[in-house]
Amino acid sequence: MLKQVSAVGALAILSACSVDTPNEAAPVPPAPATEAAGGVELPLPLPEGTSAEITQADLAQRVEILADDAFEGRAPGAPVGEKTADWIAAEYARIGLQPGGDNGTWFQTVDMVEQTLDEAQSGLTFSGGASGRDYLMELREDAVIWTKRQNATDFSFDNSELVFVGYGVVAPEFGWDDYAGLDATGKTVVILVNDPGYATEDPALFNGKSMTYYGRWTYKFEEAARQGASGAIIVHETAPASYGWDVVANSWSGAQADLVRADAGASRIKMEGWISTNVARKLFAEGGLDFEAMKVAAKTPGFTPVDMGNLSASAEISQSIVQASSRNVVGVLPGTSAPDEYVMFTAHWDHLGKKSNERTGQPQQDFYRDDIFNGAVDNATGVSAIIEMAEAMASEPTERSGLFLAVTLEESGLLGSSYFVEYPLVPMNQIVAGFNIDAYQPVGPAHDITVIGYGASQLEDRLAAVIAEDDRVLTPDHNPQAGFFYRSDQAPFVKEGVPMLYIKQGFDQMEGGFAVGKAAADVHTAQRYHKPMDEVLPYFNFEGMEADVRAVFTVAHDIANSADWPEWYEGNEFRAIRELSLSGMEDALE
Repeated sequence: MLKQVSAVGALAILSACSVDTPNEAAPVPPAPATEAAGGVELPLPLPEGTSAEITQADLAQRVEILADDAFEGRAPGAPVGEKTADWIAAEYARIGLQPGGDNGTWFQTVDMVEQTLDEAQSGLTFSGGASGRDYLMELREDAVIWTKRQNATDFSFDNSELVFVGYGVVAPEFGWDDYAGLDATGKTVVILVNDPGYATEDPALFNGKSMTYYGRWTYKFEEAARQGASGAIIVHETAPASYGWDVVANSWSGAQADLVRADAGASRIKMEGWISTNVARKLFAEGGLDFEAMKVAAKTPGFTPVDMGNLSASAEISQSIVQASSRNVVGVLPGTSAPDEYVMFTAHWDHLGKKSNERTGQPQQDFYRDDIFNGAVDNATGVSAIIEMAEAMASEPTERSGLFLAVTLEESGLLGSSYFVEYPLVPMNQIVAGFNIDAYQPVGPAHDITVIGYGASQLEDRLAAVIAEDDRVLTPDHNPQAGFFYRSDQAPFVKEGVPMLYIKQGFDQMEGGFAVGKAAADVHTAQRYHKPMDEVLPYFNFEGMEADVRAVFTVAHDIANSADWPEWYEGNEFRAIRELSLSGMEDALE
């Protein structure tokens, strides 16, 4: 059992719910439980007695199954983790979907590389500075390092000059260049998390407090590679990152997945990584710099790189490389009159697997009872939701097709959804609209629904109209600096112009108001996000999730029975991409 009581323990306990008759409206193809699992049985049975209606009982049952220890944290590429994909496909078959994957299967195979750092043979050392000392980083405690290069097992560099490059952003549209005048070749760049708009909260600078893609860690490493650096280190700070150091240590240690790259990752820098705030303060002081003063300089237009005295970095990286594959799970409900037009539902099925401390063989943290990262909220909830909507749609055939996409490798950088976009099984300009659910916290009914990336498209107008009938409202993300719009699987699709709606639970709880909703979110981030404690908990209440999933389904179902093509709002950055994409479709049809 858990060793402490949650701050939101007063939330309602999930009540026992009656179970309805299974949906028998659609013929069910053979279950694919062993299609790509070598004949190995699934670790858990399929649900029993689910309803064609969207119910909290169904949602809770599927979340509990997907978050069970039997899937060992749903690690992509791992034999047990991959059984998750088989289970989802079997559910798709049971409720009446048709296979939409490669060669008539339920799966789109995603070739991947699993890279695991040998911590005993790897390290990062800072040298020089005022004291002349060498600082050997304690991995996971002080720093987390890795490489995205797939073409060798060992990489190293010595005495790479340290340079502070502010936020590490090159954004011509904002007149911003943190690398101005710097030849970064062979150097190690030190970078702040998030972007200058967050630091100033000036809505005219980048996107103000809301993170842009320039604030994402993925961008910062990509830009450092374009600049020719040998290493890139992001300074962790909890507020601008929106998560604590333990999330960094858990997420970027152990086996790391990536797609198989055409150049085997040769275009990436030798070393990517993070350092803690305490380490950063010491380094800046050793380099004769004041960390807080440098943060102020970095958010000021016209900032230019700053040498960190005579400090240098040396790194040794030793890794194992394993070729593997994972799978997106693709189900389709063909439309009755416009089968080549799709309403899409997405959620990622993967999580972090098992992460023992390789040095001791013990669980990752003594606070937790095991080393399995179950991912109940992140993202058993989303997968449960899209299966529930698939079951509802299967009982009510629509004019357009429903596309249900459970993607893999989200936790590794949206790789499964990116792969689908790069190798689409459905053309992007035939996807009318998409609905993504990721990390929904089942804390009870609320007066609102949170929209991540609020103010983007007409999908919001439709959802607002549906919930207004119950005197409910949409609210923007309460933590826009976290950049959630770029941290889930709608991002690769919106970059191709597809209007996507990404919802989370509301904050204004019907019992307890905003204070209870905020407390629930804060406790989850602090205690459970990317930790073994993200399990099904006694106080989970799926009543609010049922209402929100019903509302999303109503919007999707209405679009699926119309000839409407929802648009991005005027002035949105993705509107022109969509217009160009749709004009290409029209040309093809002519």
